Amino acid sequence: MELILKYFPELTDEQKQQFAALDALYHDWNAKINVISRKDIDNLYEHHVLHSLSIAKVINFRPGTHVMDLGTGGGFPGIPLAILFPEVKFHLVDSIGKKVRVATEVASAIGLKNVTFCHERAEDEKQTFDFVVSRAVMPLTDLLKIIRKNISVKQQNALPNGLICLKGGELERETLPVKHKTTIWELKDHFTEEYFDTKKVVYASI
Repeated sequence: MELILKYFPELTDEQKQQFAALDALYHDWNAKINVISRKDIDNLYEHHVLHSLSIAKVINFRPGTHVMDLGTGGGFPGIPLAILFPEVKFHLVDSIGKKVRVATEVASAIGLKNVTFCHERAEDEKQTFDFVVSRAVMPLTDLLKIIRKNISVKQQNALPNGLICLKGGELERETLPVKHKTTIWELKDHFTEEYFDTKKVVYASI
């Protein structure tokens, strides 16, 4: 929790309680259904919660924004973002039912009211959203093809509607086909922990 407060000191008491509750909830669920690697569960706040919240370093979603988290797994980045932005609506989608169950149970346990869940493939989602967020589930060009249909034409944020994903490593080849549409932020510019040295937030307009 100290790590979250280090970078997000303005949290309300309710938000602090919700973030603090994630540790026991994910440890408990992960023992039953493996959504985070056993080696990595003790790094929950740095590798999963803070990493998810890094999206907030590049965009401050306005109240009423609709966001889809594609390939949410156990709820990342959707659940940490939903705690941080209580007036934004998040729709968490994953093709693996047991992962959706974990995310649903965690959100329910901490009283999140601004999230919905769906067990489906991204290709089958018909709703439209201002943004789609994702944690590196597939190459950027493939992601863009799938979610193009889901991006609303109505704009309400400083950043035009599009895709925001968390990625790592060398991205030049991957972003080349859509270079004119993409912006990349280095997370080492925002966080001092070594884990973030190679992590990036990638935005692509539609």
